[in-house]
Parts: sequence; structure tokens; C-alpha cells
Amino acid sequence: MNIHEAKTHLSRLVERAAAGEEIIIAKSGKPMAKLVPYTPPISPRSGGFLSGQIWESPDCWEPDEELSQQMTDSPLLPDSSAKVADEEAPYSAEK
Repeated sequence: MNIHEAKTHLSRLVERAAAGEEIIIAKSGKPMAKLVPYTPPISPRSGGFLSGQIWESPDCWEPDEELSQQMTDSPLLPDSSAKVADEEAPYSAEK
């Protein structure tokens, strides 16, 4: 669309752009501007909105020896010889 035509039909073009259409405006056949729908700017996030609502116990960062031992001493895979009691397929959908 050329500039002269855009000036003549500006209100109509604005309505089309507001409906989601992108309109290119040209001068002497060369694209010069794009009319697009307006999107309001997104406000930046502000920190601290949960201030005072989250807490941690005084010892939460202390090492847990029992947990550390379980993680280092346990086998990577469970014992394959262990059988599930009275079930052939524990997660089977058939029952």
C-alpha cells in the first residue's frame, strides 16, 4: 500500500491492524513502514513478592550422614533375583 492511499484510509488500516493484520506502507514502491497490532509492554518482574512466606530450618544445609551413606553404599540397580509377592507384573493394567 502506498503512502497516499494509507493517508486516505488510515482509520480503516488501523482497524485492520488491530484485528491482527500486518500492513506494509511503501513510498515509490519501496517498503518504508509496517502497521502492526499494538501489544502493551510486559511489566518487568519484581522480586520479593514471597518475602516472609518461605523459610528454612537452621540446620537445612547441614550434611545428612544417613542420607550420604545410603547414596554411596547402596547398589545402583536393585537385586534382580528379588520377586514381587504374588504378582507377575506389578504395574500391569490387567486385573
